[in-house]
Amino acid sequence: MLRKALTVLSVFMLTVASVFAAGSQETAAADKGKLVFYAGLQEDHAAMIAEEFEAETGIKTDFVRMSSGEILARLKAEKDNMSASVWYGGPVDGIVAADQEGIIEKYISPEAVNIKEGFKDPTGVWTGIYIGYLGFVGNQKMLAEKGLEMPQSWEDLLKPEYEQEIVVAHPGSSGTAYTMLATVVQMLGEDQAIEYFKKFSPQVRQYTKSGTAPGRMAGLGETTVGITFLHDAIKYKKEGYSDIVISAPVEGTGYEIGGVALLKNSPDQDNGKIFIDWVLTKKVQEMGQTVGSFQFLTNKDALPPEEAMPIKDTKLIDYDFQWAGENKKRLVQRFSVETNTTAPTE
Repeated sequence: MLRKALTVLSVFMLTVASVFAAGSQETAAADKGKLVFYAGLQEDHAAMIAEEFEAETGIKTDFVRMSSGEILARLKAEKDNMSASVWYGGPVDGIVAADQEGIIEKYISPEAVNIKEGFKDPTGVWTGIYIGYLGFVGNQKMLAEKGLEMPQSWEDLLKPEYEQEIVVAHPGSSGTAYTMLATVVQMLGEDQAIEYFKKFSPQVRQYTKSGTAPGRMAGLGETTVGITFLHDAIKYKKEGYSDIVISAPVEGTGYEIGGVALLKNSPDQDNGKIFIDWVLTKKVQEMGQTVGSFQFLTNKDALPPEEAMPIKDTKLIDYDFQWAGENKKRLVQRFSVETNTTAPTE
């Protein structure tokens, strides 16, 4: 009888110990905390990164995908009550503009030593994660039906035959479109560039909110010509939009450094730093191509996707990201007034 009682007591103690152990494990998992990031890159890329980061670190991770202009506007509104900790993806011009507003917490990641020179801010405002080239995307079938050639230059876009045949995002909402605006300003000088856009705007059938939309619209046959980052056009062609053709302006074109940055006065800053360290690694940068992100990469050991090789010799201008970011608010306002256009909200 005594032996049976001792056995029952042992089982009870083991059960209690297991319950406490499980509770401790749950508490440990909960102690990993959480992370919210605002994503300026493609939705499927952001979702994959959130899932992989959470699986590897145990940090519960959520994200909100927005265009760069939307992220900047939201951060300015949330400046005193931040809900996200990190800005991940999209041209760094926007991050520089956010820094002008006092929104960015400078952070130099230990992993930044592996990022190529020229693709990181020396003071830690932003660190580059990829590089994308701006260009034109067309629908070959529509071009043939209308007897048009694929445009090859910025000057071509002003030709009468392209009137109302072009779709591009508005620089007030899109980092892609702001790269276009800042590119032409840096090539021609501000006043001459504004004169260019006053002639260019009547050629545009629609200003979209998102910079990637013109590429998909060209693939769907909803526009003859779009302006977007070429890696997005390559992605859509790989997804089956076989009528897509691309070109880059012969005069030279601008490019983006997609960046990552820590947000000032944000929650979960330690987890934000862990996230930034992680996304700068070779392994994580190379993950992008698994979801069709075909940008060139900034980690010196990372291998670029084969899909990007056809555009590796694109003629680029000496794009000044710091200047572009510092002048973004003023240039967007002047563009909107001089072309009598506004950024779409949907």
